[in-house]
Amino acid sequence: MSTDTSSDAPSRLTNSTITGPGIDPTTGKVDPHAVTISGLVLNPSYTPDDLPESLQNFERDIANPGEFPYTRGLFPQGYRTRLWTMRQFAGFGSADDTNARFKYILNQTKTKTAANTGLSTAFDLPTLMGRDSDDVLSLGEVGKCGVAIDTIEDMHRLYADIPIDQVTVSQTINAPACVIWAMYLAMAKQRNISWDTLGGTLQNDILKEFHAQNEFIYPPEASTKLVVDTIEFQSQHVPRWNSVSISGYHIREAGSSATQELAFTLRDGMEYVEACLIRGLDIDEFAPRLSFFFNAHNEFFEEIAKLRAARRIWARMMRDRYGAKNERSWFMKTHVQTAGCSLTEQQPYNNIVRVAYQAMAGVLGGCQSLHTDSMDETLGLPTEQAVTIALRTQQILAHETGVTRTVDPLGGSYFMEALTDKVEAEALAYIEEIDNMGRGPWQPEHASTSTIDDGGCVQGIHKGYFRRKIAEASYRFSEECEAGDRTIVGVNEYVDPNEDRQIDILTISEEVETVQVDRLKEFKDRRDNAAASKALDTIREAARNGDNVMPSLIEGALANCTLGEMVQAMADIYGRYTGGPEW
Repeated sequence: MSTDTSSDAPSRLTNSTITGPGIDPTTGKVDPHAVTISGLVLNPSYTPDDLPESLQNFERDIANPGEFPYTRGLFPQGYRTRLWTMRQFAGFGSADDTNARFKYILNQTKTKTAANTGLSTAFDLPTLMGRDSDDVLSLGEVGKCGVAIDTIEDMHRLYADIPIDQVTVSQTINAPACVIWAMYLAMAKQRNISWDTLGGTLQNDILKEFHAQNEFIYPPEASTKLVVDTIEFQSQHVPRWNSVSISGYHIREAGSSATQELAFTLRDGMEYVEACLIRGLDIDEFAPRLSFFFNAHNEFFEEIAKLRAARRIWARMMRDRYGAKNERSWFMKTHVQTAGCSLTEQQPYNNIVRVAYQAMAGVLGGCQSLHTDSMDETLGLPTEQAVTIALRTQQILAHETGVTRTVDPLGGSYFMEALTDKVEAEALAYIEEIDNMGRGPWQPEHASTSTIDDGGCVQGIHKGYFRRKIAEASYRFSEECEAGDRTIVGVNEYVDPNEDRQIDILTISEEVETVQVDRLKEFKDRRDNAAASKALDTIREAARNGDNVMPSLIEGALANCTLGEMVQAMADIYGRYTGGPEW
């Protein structure tokens, strides 16, 4: 990134889509102090003359906390009765290494917050791509950016001595999510732990992988079908589990604006709902366990407005568009993680401050769980010290700042309500555009006349729509930073030429891969290969027939099939996706 901050540096805040106060009508240049990161132009102040439409229709658009459309929060008492769940992302090396980190995190929360602790699992790249550690394409990546999981025995080691029926577990896995979840359920079965007691979240949001993160395996249509399989299985067998965490986080990390993140995330969620309705599922049976995952970036008030608008849009869509009757089906429950893409390698201790403000935005926005990034994540995997500081950030926020005493303390502000309205309007415009790329806005008759193939998101993926929009937003922000219109402390302003960046970095030994591959070979040598082969045939048959694959995957895990083998069994039927013509 350039560090040219002189007055001669050309401004990039001239995007023709930005209009309003603070725009020079001759040059089109925007006063950087007037424009949010997402390009929303703000007034210098807000008065009763700027009374937004939502304040004029308080009961319809805002209401009290715990009342439809939940703009001010899902629950009347907010954090007074229950704090957000404090999650810390962990995963590196072997299952034993990550298990030790899990126990360290749990030990740091042995106080009044213990009941609100969640373990969030990061998997290495081979696992995320559905490949075993001995796959030739896994070479050099095993255990590097997350934990390596190949077998049900690895799953046992990962959660050894951890009461999985007492803590909630989040699993950040997408393309092979159904396989990892099957291994987890099979592991619980072998430990004689009832599925009724298991609480947690499977990320399992494959659509955003096509938009932003590229960790997909199967075509969009088959991938969406597998998400529906997990939603259906959860609603029937694992009542406390969140079957999918519909994720805007990675969309934002790829460079989207806040309004794009909001719109694309909610529209992905709507695509899953529509696919479930086409399957014939009852919306009030599965919708209460859908959850969301948003980014908290640096634009403090915009991030709060985004979460408030998200609840309002989702509640209305679920009730009015899809006809959900259960109030819990209208709830948009969300996890928030501070913005990894906002962290800087330069002056890394500044990241502690960024994370604290981002976390506060998530809390003031009404999140149900929160992850705070560690200061060293731009340099490597987080050290124990960095993880502790990140967790203490949440604990100080919860117990020392007083932000838990009042629900939605910014509600009713002329500025906050106007900004929430503006964010909502932009998101709804994107949603309409996506609808029209597919079958159009959902109608009841679509349940019997449509397929997964004609969904707006699926069609948008094939047309390259999401990637194009995100790339445009990312380029605009990058240009603004290069021109000095956006100040990044320590990067393009307040630079320290004598900076010493030496901080402790966690490194993963090459021995991890060697041990994992050897362990996998030994596992295969002693298993009943005939039983494993038969189980893989059953998985293929379920995929070929369009059946729910979850029962066969659980049996495959119990028969000691590996992750890669079960993923490939389904690829034999669905094929592997390399991108459409617009890519």
